[in-house]
Amino acid sequence: MDHQQEISVLNDLLHIINDRKEGFEKVDGKVWEMYPDVKDEYEHMISQSKIMKNELINLITEKQGIPEDSTSVAGAVHRTWIDIKNSFTMGNLIESTLENVVFGEKAAIEAYQNALDTGDLSTKSTEIVSEQLRNLKDSYRQFKKIEEYKKKE
Repeated sequence: MDHQQEISVLNDLLHIINDRKEGFEKVDGKVWEMYPDVKDEYEHMISQSKIMKNELINLITEKQGIPEDSTSVAGAVHRTWIDIKNSFTMGNLIESTLENVVFGEKAAIEAYQNALDTGDLSTKSTEIVSEQLRNLKDSYRQFKKIEEYKKKE
């Protein structure tokens, strides 16, 4: 198996997890004031992202790779767009925030599935990436339900 290709795929996932973590950490405090019940879920996702990040870094270093421990350009552009969008949607900040979470989790799910579909991952990497994908899918379903519930309020 080509370790360089596997390292590249794992580094792509590392960028996505860093984007996820940074996105969750940027959520405005006003959201928590209005909807404190959602805060625990966000904090759980930040904690989960840190664990996922460490798992990916460990896989990369085990393959003698160098972890690219940064966010992606696409993620930075997306967060900037969110900031601009939120500046115009102050009345619907929670809905906008939840929509962005759902969008981000869906994009992460697709990237993880694509990584698994490449066939470039070792058995150990496949197991860990598959578990992380399950966590992302759980998060997506949970935030989708919250988003739908908040829209009905």
